[in-house]
Amino acid sequence: MLFVAALLIVVAWPPRDERSVLVKLVNWAVDPTNVLPILPPQLGYGLSDDPHAVEERDAIVRQYDDLYSRGGVTRARLHLKVAGDPFNRATERQLLLLFGVVVAFLTLRRWTR
Repeated sequence: MLFVAALLIVVAWPPRDERSVLVKLVNWAVDPTNVLPILPPQLGYGLSDDPHAVEERDAIVRQYDDLYSRGGVTRARLHLKVAGDPFNRATERQLLLLFGVVVAFLTLRRWTR
């Protein structure tokens, strides 16, 4: 039980600048072949005058909107593909440490009976 809890803490621990391994795994699992589109950012001031850039962005947005309007599992997959860690890093680390302490306490309590 302690090994599983420690493994979960290590996998869910968010690094300083990126997402945790668990979140990256979820991002990959919902779209392993990378066919779902990601909603592109708005075009900058200089690119908004370029018709090719506008058309390319609009095509991606239309594809995204079409998939999003289907709802259900497809909409959830679109959200999960770009999902980040659920809390800010400090809060998530504190919750993971709390989880580890509680699991360790309950395991030791069970063994000392």
